[in-house]
Amino acid sequence: MPYADVTDDVRLFYTDDFSTDDHPGEDGRRPPLLLVHGWGTDSHQWSWHLDALTAAGHRVIAPDLRGHGYSSVPDAGNTPRAMAADLRALLDRLGVGQVVAVGHSMGAQVVSILAVEHPERVRALVTVDPGYGMSDDVARGFPQMIAALHGPRPHEAAEAIDEWCTNAATPAVIRRWHKRRLYGMAPHVLAEAFEALFTGPDAIGVRPASDAYLARRQCPVLSIWSDPGRAAWEAGLLKDPASKVVCWEGSSHRLHEERHAEFTHLVTGWIRRLPGGPAV
Repeated sequence: MPYADVTDDVRLFYTDDFSTDDHPGEDGRRPPLLLVHGWGTDSHQWSWHLDALTAAGHRVIAPDLRGHGYSSVPDAGNTPRAMAADLRALLDRLGVGQVVAVGHSMGAQVVSILAVEHPERVRALVTVDPGYGMSDDVARGFPQMIAALHGPRPHEAAEAIDEWCTNAATPAVIRRWHKRRLYGMAPHVLAEAFEALFTGPDAIGVRPASDAYLARRQCPVLSIWSDPGRAAWEAGLLKDPASKVVCWEGSSHRLHEERHAEFTHLVTGWIRRLPGGPAV
């Protein structure tokens, strides 16, 4: 389980998994996948999916973003844009030219930034209940949340925010798993990353900033939502005809963990049908 130095002060932990029968890459049967976790968690979020994705013939690269998991925790710069730049540097280090980038929540912002700023590196995107497209009524609560994250009990504030990520469909083990990771996070990272997602000067998490930025994505996008209204909103932004929006109404924000087998089946099937893909 290696590390890669991506800047002078940031070292990313990542795993790089593939089938023992085949090591697919750009010349293999399936495109490499880059799996990007959400806010306050780490790449272990993809433990539910790795075996199935590698069994389907994909090379699967799963990093811990800066400030998260086993990666470096810089004093500043823990933002989605910096995280996207880190991922490009990681791909350079691994000699991987192009990937299908899969991102959950904050990770969906990160991979969308990667696709906009470095389109040659992203064959397609899969965004999972993305951390963008927030409406004004939701955004009005962000300043208070950010103030609490900067306050004396940041982990309690993060746990309160995290309650939004679950519902009756969420197994207790998933709730506990994420709570433990939140409490292991550096408080300044929780605050800085959340602020950069939604209220910072370059934030793309709230409409209309989301609309303007995401419309710049040119690659195919598979977007999976739990909210039908936000799913319909994103459908209007997608340009490539191979794009698809799916809504699993009734699921929580962590729908890919709650329905992991269905999720991997959906994602691998969509990738196989992308135009210009290898014969199956």
